[in-house]
Amino acid sequence: MSGRAVEVSVVLPAYNEEATIENTVETTLATLGEFLPTGTFEVIVAEDGCDDRTPEIADRMAADDPRVRHYHSDERLGRGGALNRAFEAADGDTLVYFDTDLATDMKHLEELVESVRSGEYDFATGSRWMPGEQADRPAKRDVASRGFNGLTRTFLGSEMRDHQCGFKAFDRTALFDVLNEVEDEHWFWDTEVLVRAQRRGYDVKEFAVDWTPKGDSKVDIVRDVFGMGSQIMRCWWEFSVQPRITKRVSIAAGIFLTVIAVILMGQYLPLGEVLTRMSQADPVLVGLAALVYAISWPLRGTRYRDILEELGYTEDANFLTGAIFVSQTGNLVFPARAGDAVRAYVVKARRSIPYPTGFASLAVERVFDLLTITMLAGVVLIGLALTGATAGLESTLFGSPPAGGASASGGEYGAAGQTALYVAGGVGLAAILAVVAIVASARSDRNLVREVVSRLSSDSYADYVAGVVERFTGDVQTVAGNRSAFLTVGASSLAIWTLDVVTALLVLSAFPGVTLPIPMLAAVCFFAVSVGNLAKVLPLSPGGVGLYEGAFTLLVVALTPLGWSVALGAAILDHAVKNVVTLVGGVASMLWLNVSLTTAVEESKEARAAADPAEPTDD
Repeated sequence: MSGRAVEVSVVLPAYNEEATIENTVETTLATLGEFLPTGTFEVIVAEDGCDDRTPEIADRMAADDPRVRHYHSDERLGRGGALNRAFEAADGDTLVYFDTDLATDMKHLEELVESVRSGEYDFATGSRWMPGEQADRPAKRDVASRGFNGLTRTFLGSEMRDHQCGFKAFDRTALFDVLNEVEDEHWFWDTEVLVRAQRRGYDVKEFAVDWTPKGDSKVDIVRDVFGMGSQIMRCWWEFSVQPRITKRVSIAAGIFLTVIAVILMGQYLPLGEVLTRMSQADPVLVGLAALVYAISWPLRGTRYRDILEELGYTEDANFLTGAIFVSQTGNLVFPARAGDAVRAYVVKARRSIPYPTGFASLAVERVFDLLTITMLAGVVLIGLALTGATAGLESTLFGSPPAGGASASGGEYGAAGQTALYVAGGVGLAAILAVVAIVASARSDRNLVREVVSRLSSDSYADYVAGVVERFTGDVQTVAGNRSAFLTVGASSLAIWTLDVVTALLVLSAFPGVTLPIPMLAAVCFFAVSVGNLAKVLPLSPGGVGLYEGAFTLLVVALTPLGWSVALGAAILDHAVKNVVTLVGGVASMLWLNVSLTTAVEESKEARAAADPAEPTDD
């Protein structure tokens, strides 16, 4: 014991309990007085943003009885958040909480308190699922509870039968040791505390209690059960998967997937013919493609400078170009898009730009990239229509003969081509709708983002997601709200993506036998490049190797009469040209900025924890 007069602190988490809170406090005080000396206990009403008379009642009881204290919150903290706040303010070495509806029979309170107060256990919890208990549960709650506890035991290795019974006691030191790692602040709080306590080796007592549900439960069976299921998966990932994903394992997995992809391509595709086609490509056009792609990099640095200026930071475009080179090199070398965090690290380490701003600028870039992809698609198709060059494209996509009655030589690719076109159009439309929704939310007086998220789930991760999206909308609005900046960044994005497509166009034109009309070839390259970059979002291999080639090849084959060998050869060569330019620029930038890529990846873990944008890259 610490020597303080108060030994036991009972916390009552209360949300809109005006009808019961007074009786609950009086019953608690009377029960504690039956087995504890006078002056050794207190009752704290942890009132969690109530909008009824609970705060007034709690204030009156605290004024009338020195054993009662009231902690008010203007905002909903969630049950776990309210408990954390109250426990920090509590005076006792033995900390207790139970639900204010007194669903658990108070005859068990002495056993609960003394299990911890005696020093025999560090944690104690009532259980509605142990032999000897009596519990009258509605069927839907019975099934949900059994399922939840079963999943918790299976995935998190817990030995408890009932994790969510609102009847628990803790040793103060042990609880705060565990709370350092507890992330949930809502209903899953109970479970996470017990699971982490067991993993740390603390003694946990679970004993049978008589329990009778009273009143209307504040648990939404559908919303909260699914939310808590996501929390089980979060903890399972943290306990069982994340410790095994070391840098060495990540690199090995990426290399393994790449090798498997190559083996499969060799099994089902004519790689020998592909290599032959690649060796026949015009080196002048390939070299010109590399030059065009290299020209796009200063534009990336300029765009990044313009975005940062709107976020309040003025930097040199050359330095920012180097930072982007280093980060994209990181994405080529390491899987899971580690390079995104590297960029945030570089600008923080060399220019003291905070991590949140580094990720905000990256998020804004991604939005402009998606908008640019969509706009280019529209411009290409409108251009084809105005020039009368859509006949060949219609033949390829829909199998219809062009004007003049020529046969639809590309008709055999019609179905796949239509699917590819619909996918690209769907992605573009989704991008437009998402940006419109984001900007509308940012401009609205109502918090649309949090309203929508809260309808799906009210757990702490839902709040976290809502917060991330809110910050994201604010960052986008900062740039989009300035018409001049919006146009400037938009023009840079257009130029960058145009050069990306031109690079692919030159590479594809370098292959012998590619005699398609330039407008159609440009349209095909746009779709192939854009969908290929979208495929790279999946962090399955370093630099998206295999993913980009697969998407590019499928679209070229679907939209043109070109064969697999030419399409795959062009995809490999196009990606290789871009990756070589990126690597050369990345190595040079690392030497110039004195940045070690491996050190940057290790040091940027803080940045990776802050955010992890997962949008299409433009490299």
